[in-house]
Amino acid sequence: MSEKKQYDLLIVGAGPAGLTAAIYATRRKLKTLIVSMTIGGQMAQTNEIENYPGIDFSDGLSLSDNMKKQAEKYGTEFAFEEVLNIRKKNDLFIVHTNNNDYEAKSVLLAFGLTPRKLGVTGEQEFSGRGVTYCATCDGPLFKNKTVAVVGGGNSAIEAAEYLSKLAKKVYVINRTDQFRATPILLDKARGQKNIEFYCFTAITEIKGDGVVKSIEIASLQNETKKEEIILDGVFIEIGYQAKTEWLKGTVDLNKRGEIITDRDCVTSTEGIFAAGDCTDTQYKQIVISAGEGAKAALQIYKYIVGREGKVAIPDWGVCELVGTDKTANIKIEK
Repeated sequence: MSEKKQYDLLIVGAGPAGLTAAIYATRRKLKTLIVSMTIGGQMAQTNEIENYPGIDFSDGLSLSDNMKKQAEKYGTEFAFEEVLNIRKKNDLFIVHTNNNDYEAKSVLLAFGLTPRKLGVTGEQEFSGRGVTYCATCDGPLFKNKTVAVVGGGNSAIEAAEYLSKLAKKVYVINRTDQFRATPILLDKARGQKNIEFYCFTAITEIKGDGVVKSIEIASLQNETKKEEIILDGVFIEIGYQAKTEWLKGTVDLNKRGEIITDRDCVTSTEGIFAAGDCTDTQYKQIVISAGEGAKAALQIYKYIVGREGKVAIPDWGVCELVGTDKTANIKIEK
């Protein structure tokens, strides 16, 4: 087997937390690798971003691409692979992917969340053939067609409003008459004439022949009331979950499967850090994930230079103690 590539920092995930961490880490001259199957995470699937400081409006794909280019500018490397496990060997971590093994002095877990499945007949069978979890990615494929959006949160209502500009008809399927989406998003969607809301309703089956042809829905107030809707696509937007089963025994997780961290993004395992939506942080927002990524990178820098017998000082230079405790003087490196 060829010699493993060694890095100061290996980042799992390329969403706002991972990309921002890479920018900060490489600017501190840490050799950094991002391992991820995609770029941008949920950010890349967001059609309209209007609350990122300093940017009045952006689409998620553009913001993701800009972050990636900025990380590459400072030397970040990328590997489009899936991480399967992480183990400690001596003072290094061995990160095993579906293609390679990498060695790293530190690891940052920043892989965000995974779309939650609906769990009905036909969902898996027609995934990628009419069933989708990303309106931004797949919306243009349904121009002048009829689609349904499942969910009542921000992602669902934003998806419905976006799809209303492309599709002939959009059905919103929600289990209650209450919507978790922000009022401004809900008002936009309700203002679109081709969006129809079904409340107290659930999809019981997705039907088709090679591709999606219809859905069967049932009233949650009257079990005998069922209806079939002819359509071309189903966009499932019912939230996300932390896909962290593979980390059990590696770092501590909470009951929801989120990675437990302290305020400095430190996990229960020395040398492994975590940031962004995959952690137990209460708020899941792009700007918060980016901030957590920056904080994690600085903490990792402190950890790395500490391994070399140095200390990171507040302005993020490095100081090295020279001499005995009583006669010590400080040598500062910028």
